[in-house]
Amino acid sequence: MGLFETIRRACATVAERARWVRIDEAGLAAFAEGLVGREQSLEAEDPAHHRREDDASTLAFVLTLDAVNFGSGWFPHMQKRPGASGYFTVATCLAEHFDENGALDPAALAQIEADECAGIFGQPSAPSEISPLMELFAQSWRDLGNRVQGSFGGSFAGLVEAADHRAEGLVEILGSMPLYRDVEDYDGLEVPFYKRAQITCTDLATAFEGSGPGRFDDLDELTIFADNLVPHVLRWEGVLDYAPDLLGRIDAEERIALGSAEEIEIRAVALHAVERLSAEMGKVGEPMPPRRLDALLWHRGQNPEIKASPRHRTCCSYY
Repeated sequence: MGLFETIRRACATVAERARWVRIDEAGLAAFAEGLVGREQSLEAEDPAHHRREDDASTLAFVLTLDAVNFGSGWFPHMQKRPGASGYFTVATCLAEHFDENGALDPAALAQIEADECAGIFGQPSAPSEISPLMELFAQSWRDLGNRVQGSFGGSFAGLVEAADHRAEGLVEILGSMPLYRDVEDYDGLEVPFYKRAQITCTDLATAFEGSGPGRFDDLDELTIFADNLVPHVLRWEGVLDYAPDLLGRIDAEERIALGSAEEIEIRAVALHAVERLSAEMGKVGEPMPPRRLDALLWHRGQNPEIKASPRHRTCCSYY
């Protein structure tokens, strides 16, 4: 059984056992019906999807950005660009740094410190609520730089080529680094998500239009990229139902602990719900793999009304 099937089966098991989050059957059917026959806009001005001046700098940008594509638990404290979310603040700041200074190479990443990250992302260098996130950004970049230097001859291209055009291969390579190892224990059940490792595959595929470093022969085997926005959109759309106590804590903007039953169920049940949505779309002749549904849901999540409603916040290096 491959990695992606392992993720799917684990999340399906969580959905069966879940105490805090459940799928609303009527809501799922209605949402699936609403997708049929409608052209879905999945476009977003995401810097991760833009080609840069050459293949090498594009590859460096995507891998470097996705190494720090997390921190939603800290985003309420982040100094953001006007009108931008936490993610778009990070992505835009990094794009500007590449524009002004060139790509960050593996040797530079291997030596980077938190105060340098704070400078790149426009955050306070003095201790603040955001300082732990800058420390994690630096650690993640150091891990990536050291891994590329130690195992792939200092070449980002070498890392991607080692996956042999298999998304599963790239997820396994990235998932071997500590801050990418997005796996939790749910009452003795190992539940993997690998959100950032999986999204790296689709970002490369989009940036390179499915060729070269962006060619993955198993791309549609990816699951959703389980974070805190896609489950929020599914709840908003009536597909997911949260227990009143959990919903009250989220509305009160209380942080939900990483690895708690509530946190695992939010992500796992959302992932399973999208698997079921994908299956429903296939039955009516409009196949849409989970990764595409993820893009649709994430795009809907940019709606100001949806974003204004509190979603769960967890401090971790996974999302």
